[in-house]
Amino acid sequence: MSGPQPTSLGALGVADAAAPRSFRTPIGTHDLMPPESGRWVALMGAFVAAAERAGFDYVATPIFEDVGVFARIGEGTDVVGKEMYEFFDRSDRHLALRPECTASVCRAFAQHRPTTPWKVWYQGPFFRYEAPQAGRFRQFHQIGAETLGTDDPDADVEIIALAATFFDAVGLQRAPLAVNSMGDADTRAAYGDALTAYLHRRRADLDPQDRDKIERHPLRILDSKRTATAAVADEAPRIADYLTTETASHFERVRSGLDALGIEHHLEHRLVRGLDYYTRTTFEFRATGLDAAQNAICGGGRYNGLVEALGGPPTPGIGFALGIERLLLACDAEGVFEVPHRRAEVWVIDTTGGAAARDLSHYLRGLGIRADRCFDDRSMRAQMRAADRSGAEIALIVGADEAAAGTVTVRPLRCPDGTGTQMAQQTVQRSSLASTLRDVFDALNSPAPAVVGESNGA
Repeated sequence: MSGPQPTSLGALGVADAAAPRSFRTPIGTHDLMPPESGRWVALMGAFVAAAERAGFDYVATPIFEDVGVFARIGEGTDVVGKEMYEFFDRSDRHLALRPECTASVCRAFAQHRPTTPWKVWYQGPFFRYEAPQAGRFRQFHQIGAETLGTDDPDADVEIIALAATFFDAVGLQRAPLAVNSMGDADTRAAYGDALTAYLHRRRADLDPQDRDKIERHPLRILDSKRTATAAVADEAPRIADYLTTETASHFERVRSGLDALGIEHHLEHRLVRGLDYYTRTTFEFRATGLDAAQNAICGGGRYNGLVEALGGPPTPGIGFALGIERLLLACDAEGVFEVPHRRAEVWVIDTTGGAAARDLSHYLRGLGIRADRCFDDRSMRAQMRAADRSGAEIALIVGADEAAAGTVTVRPLRCPDGTGTQMAQQTVQRSSLASTLRDVFDALNSPAPAVVGESNGA
């Protein structure tokens, strides 16, 4: 085997029980913990709702792929040249953790040949070895969507509209949309020559860290945030001046479509995106509440030719990806989409050993009610404190008397809206518990779970 050999667990001290270690997350990674995790769940729910309304289905690809899948991103890019996590497995296969998902989705399309247009969304962790900073991690998380199999400019409009609709759903307002066109192969060839010649003339004015990109990847210079390079890029030739008649017409249709849907946007001549597979439409949403160097929260574009490069038939495609961590920073900057407060609706208190709490909790959850309980046979006082802390609206109490009579005491824990008077508790037969809970929820002016009352008896 020519690849690196695995290290034994013993060599790492795993089996050394006498020397326990304290472990922490690797650099550039983080644990997602409650209550923040609830915010991620809500964010995913908002995206899934928008994607499904637009006819997109879920696709999941492996976290690692043959390294050649991602080489199609562009050998001259930092993603491939410096940031990819590569390894050899035990069969000496050269693999890489996925740094992005578009190439993986195109590989899946080339392999399975689904019916077109193929509209899919994805989510998950991705990996790049780069310097960690606010909103940028070595293991980061993205949501994205792709449409393959059509070159219709209205598909470009639809994919951009999906992202815009999602941002509206989470309340984000300060994320203007920038658009540009990369044209086709002829456009890029002519523009590449003109740009390279210009950059050679201005080489001395570029930041030293960008000078080697002139030959290797001149378009990346336009994307640079370094002050000296940005000044040079502002005066560079514009790719819009090199568009063919066909690609110019395509781009005009995209822009007129965005206008028709009321999606504000502006033309950004320096917007070329950093990966080699982009053609025609490119776009970015940039959060103005974040630092300018890290304010791109969503980006994408058209990539006609990528499926073919991965062994499939010529297939046009358009898509985007958005970073969850950075998007939530943008939400924080605007004070929107806060951590949702998820509380139990009903707390079950059982002083008879716990079996009643077990059975009632399960029954209530089957009715669509968020129900919880204590464990370890805690005292009545301790269970009531837990019920108060939970924010539950109703406590169900089962003591010795209730257990003997087959009843449950229903105790509202807050006053009905607009009153300062606590509702009286009542003891009811278990067979009428569902209808009683529905009535109490109604009295508290809380929407009753839809299925409460559909069945009786616990």
